[in-house]
Amino acid sequence: MVDIDQELQKYGLTREQYEACLSDIRAKVNGDNDLEWAEIVDKYGLSVHYDTLRKASQTIFGGAFVTAYFQESGAATDKGKAYLIALQHEKEEIKKERQKFRDEKLEYNRWLREQSRDELICEKVCEAVKALQPLPLPPVIDYAQGDTEGVLFFGDTHFGTEYCIKGLHGEIINEYSPEIFEQRMEELLAQTVVKAQKEGFSKIRVFSLGDEIDGILRVSQLMKLRYGVVEQTIKYAEYICRWLARLTQYVAVDFQMVEGNHSELRMISQPKGTFINDNMSQIVREFIKTKLGDNPNFTMKENPSGLIYDNILGYNLLGIHGEVKNLSNALQAFCNLYNTNLDILVGGHMHHYKSETVGVNKDIISVPSIIGIDDYSVSLLRTSNAGASFIVIERNKGVVDQMTFKFSV
Repeated sequence: MVDIDQELQKYGLTREQYEACLSDIRAKVNGDNDLEWAEIVDKYGLSVHYDTLRKASQTIFGGAFVTAYFQESGAATDKGKAYLIALQHEKEEIKKERQKFRDEKLEYNRWLREQSRDELICEKVCEAVKALQPLPLPPVIDYAQGDTEGVLFFGDTHFGTEYCIKGLHGEIINEYSPEIFEQRMEELLAQTVVKAQKEGFSKIRVFSLGDEIDGILRVSQLMKLRYGVVEQTIKYAEYICRWLARLTQYVAVDFQMVEGNHSELRMISQPKGTFINDNMSQIVREFIKTKLGDNPNFTMKENPSGLIYDNILGYNLLGIHGEVKNLSNALQAFCNLYNTNLDILVGGHMHHYKSETVGVNKDIISVPSIIGIDDYSVSLLRTSNAGASFIVIERNKGVVDQMTFKFSV
């Protein structure tokens, strides 16, 4: 129990002087007078420093003692109630200001972390770009548009991961690593060249459907990744640039690409879409533009939507990564969204081949993956060959030929 009068005597105050002092303090805090804290100390002859009075929390002018004072003095009086209410309001305002400060500090630290992360990525990418060696330029290929054109689709390379899935008898169902990725891409290059030469194409379209790298979407991936996200991206970008340059030695290439979900900078445990504008596919795109910009047989197109869009012999083709439940429904939805008649919708992401005609000269195509089945596929009991797709479009007939390239490894 606090002895009110004894505490007041320590400061040489009567109850009336104390209440008058409290009134001046409250008016000062609320901006109702222009007294300085030192002037209040002098006015009442207080034996405390003016800064101590300002802070007040540990003196008789602080909340605990003031409460005890009015309770003992009969806080039921209007004066006591009013002061306690005002004091409570002031405490709430102080709490609000403190919370604002904490929130601003957290936001500032988050911004610093993002800036540091972005700067580190930029530094590594800039170092890699500076180290780029110019690719040899191929002889110029002359081409004229005919009545048929070829389109190569590949995606879901998930470069950087490595694993081995075995069957009931110890056989390997699928194995993947950066080295196997390169073997499959070498086979893809050879099969594409053979198909293009067989069809008499001097120019083809090449569309990359995303998920170039494996990223880090789940903690479980950490055990399967050979490289970090930035290193994955740089190594993949360097390889695909060389791969495309070699292809241009045989045919001219119109290239487009779309971003995938695995290349999104989604920090571990963060939901999809948290860093939607931070996608490592953008770095791959810049590498390709930089290294192949002078290649006379290479053209890179970028659609404002971020998707692949092209008109091929009168047919509108849209390429997406493929995160949709139903490609047939998605075709009509995209037509409505972009107010454009679309004839062919192609997606990756599902890691298996599927093709369906959904109207007159209207087709939907799900493209297989370079990586093939993985632990996630096994958990869903879904299997399919690793591969890529090649289609032939003919004027006035649409898609007249579809071919799935499969790999020996």
